[in-house]
Amino acid sequence: MRKYLLLIGLSFFVSSCAQRNKVEKKYQPFVQKKKIIKKERKTYVPSPIETDCDAEFYRKNIGNKARKDNTMSYGSIVTAKANGFQVVKTHFPAVSQDFRQKYVIVHYTALNNEKSIMVLTERGVSSHYLVNDLGDKEIYQLVDENKRAYHAGVGSWRKHKNFNDNSIGIEIVNDGYVLDENGKRVFSPFPRWQVRKVAQLLKDIVRRYEIPPTNILGHSDIAPTRKQDPGPEFPWKELYEKYNLGMWYNETDKYRFMNQMNAQEFFQKKDSPSFVFEFQSALKRFGYGIEPTGTWDEGNRKVVEAFQYHFRPQNYDGIVDIETWAILKALNKKYPAK
Repeated sequence: MRKYLLLIGLSFFVSSCAQRNKVEKKYQPFVQKKKIIKKERKTYVPSPIETDCDAEFYRKNIGNKARKDNTMSYGSIVTAKANGFQVVKTHFPAVSQDFRQKYVIVHYTALNNEKSIMVLTERGVSSHYLVNDLGDKEIYQLVDENKRAYHAGVGSWRKHKNFNDNSIGIEIVNDGYVLDENGKRVFSPFPRWQVRKVAQLLKDIVRRYEIPPTNILGHSDIAPTRKQDPGPEFPWKELYEKYNLGMWYNETDKYRFMNQMNAQEFFQKKDSPSFVFEFQSALKRFGYGIEPTGTWDEGNRKVVEAFQYHFRPQNYDGIVDIETWAILKALNKKYPAK
């Protein structure tokens, strides 16, 4: 009997082993595939965090320009302190993130140096940087770049608004303008050393945040009906040609568009509803906050004036002529809205 039971147990064991082998054989490809996948996975290794006087900094950009991926992390790190727990950066930084800083807005203060400092540090307005008028080597930082400064107010450019939220503000100490005997605005020039300060400051900001040239603007560009700064004396063309900053049109395109127009025909049609609507639509397509109506009023003439401050500073009367129209067409060709 004992032998009989032993035989039954042995046969059951053999049968179980055979069945298990079949199961393992059946699922073997799945196991191998899983191992291959595991072998191909790449481990994410965070870049090192720098520490200076107990403050932490991350100095690496993790964006992929080839894929137009602007997910990056750069600069100081602000971290929560949870009572009784430790916040660690073992997996810092996550790839899916972006900069708040998408624009740089340039202003003038229309005040002297002392009053500019007082207003921008003690009143309800502020700016990230202030470029003084002292001719020294200093640029004043007034607000952390990671924080919102109250410098822009209501404005728009292309699809963006709320420029206090998404821009860095640069104020320049400058007297602004006075009115001459004919009521025309006469603007104060910017000294060469002051322009160099602004240029070097801009170069560093746009490099770190990869701000495109279409997003370096004047206050009058984003708020043309209420602001004039930095005015026609601000050297946008020089910044473009000498420092590769901001926007400027191709002279060849401008003259080609001018040569395509007949001066007499242009003069006859420039106030027609169809042409006014076309010009206003071109301004809006380029970026200005204007709603095409086909008629001129004080508001949309100020938009033309702001455009001329930036791109046609020799004549900023707010009246559309052949050159203004040709410049706008050349700019839309070079910087098409996306």
